[in-house]
Amino acid sequence: MSTNQHTRDLDREYVFHSWSAQATLDPMVIAGGLGTEVWDFEGNHYLDFSSQLVNVNIGHQHPAVVRAIQEQASVLSTIGPATANLTRGEAAQRILARAGAPFSKVFFTNGGADANENAIRLARLHCAARGEGGRDTVLSTYRSYHGNTGAAIVATGDWRRMPNQYARGHVHFFGPYLYRSEFWATTPEEESERALRHLERVIQAEGPATIAAILLETIPGTAGIMIPPPGYLAGVRALADKYGIVLILDEVMCGFGRTGRWFAFEGYDVVPDLITFAKGVNSGYVPVGGVAISAEIAADFDERVFPGGLTYSGHPLAAASIIGALDAMESEGIIENARRVGAEAIGPGLAQLQERHPLIGEVRGEGVFWAVELVADRSTREPVSAALIGQLKKELVARGLVPFSADNRIHVVPPCVVTDDEVARAIAIYDEALTVIESA
Repeated sequence: MSTNQHTRDLDREYVFHSWSAQATLDPMVIAGGLGTEVWDFEGNHYLDFSSQLVNVNIGHQHPAVVRAIQEQASVLSTIGPATANLTRGEAAQRILARAGAPFSKVFFTNGGADANENAIRLARLHCAARGEGGRDTVLSTYRSYHGNTGAAIVATGDWRRMPNQYARGHVHFFGPYLYRSEFWATTPEEESERALRHLERVIQAEGPATIAAILLETIPGTAGIMIPPPGYLAGVRALADKYGIVLILDEVMCGFGRTGRWFAFEGYDVVPDLITFAKGVNSGYVPVGGVAISAEIAADFDERVFPGGLTYSGHPLAAASIIGALDAMESEGIIENARRVGAEAIGPGLAQLQERHPLIGEVRGEGVFWAVELVADRSTREPVSAALIGQLKKELVARGLVPFSADNRIHVVPPCVVTDDEVARAIAIYDEALTVIESA
């Protein structure tokens, strides 16, 4: 029996997978990886244009991150969160240096979901500290994903919240998405203006005095990599200020290089009150996430106890991996590479694919964060079927590329270290696979 088959057999026998019907699974075997490539035990190599779950920003097996984890493990492998630890402090310092003002503290979590969970808690407690304890509601968009814990999954807008609605105080609204506008808009400016008007009406209808926070992905990720139209995020900030609402920006997927910036919000004339992060902060080498907290909100807990904590908050191996990743990303120009390769290689390459393939309705993105929306008919914009997406994924894997798909889209999300040559290889693979699908 091959090692590939033995791995699959073990997986099918003993592992329970997320978001899956277990009986129909046929998982891809990955034995190793380096940079933008992964491979199985039989020597088949693949370009990883999924970055796994859009988190391996620095690429697979980056020596600086691996070395940081190894060195920390040899000194101190774990310690309780109530202690002071040099590595944890330095990791927080590096994150805050990139976040800038007004952020002054980092609360470390195990991942992105509990980062959003604790950001919601911080927002509600901040309102209570201001003497506005009736503010409980969290507003978030229908097209969103914020994680799979109690409040985070209910803040999520897509179907995954529906079997899991155990948390209180959540209301959804429509964010901007010009390609499928809910507002009959025909320009980005109209979409922004009308989406902001819609949000303000939701705030008014719910009662501003009941709302603790607006929680938004700066750029919605799994929901479709929808770039905010001009003025939208600044307009949300203005509404939050007008009505005394905390603004939380979820940068779990779009942060730390994915857009060619340290934080995606830096490109949109907005500064939130809380930033949630995970994924790219250390490229997932060790589970970690966190909340960057503004000085104003952090000060609420100078004399009050913050009623939350996690056994592995600021775990030293995770903290070391953050230091290794952020230092390498800065010294090696990895953020700049993501910005340049998006503008010069990925964007133009996908635009050429759109010209050649009628299945492609829209291409959108920046940095190494792109979506290719597939439609059965460009005039009606009818989404392609799940079966077609499944077949396209098989064609891509057969040609040596690991894809990321969501609904009727293929997301083009390689590591930030991807090269122009690797992008050219990937574009050729997308081209061949789409040709096969269209011919069929």
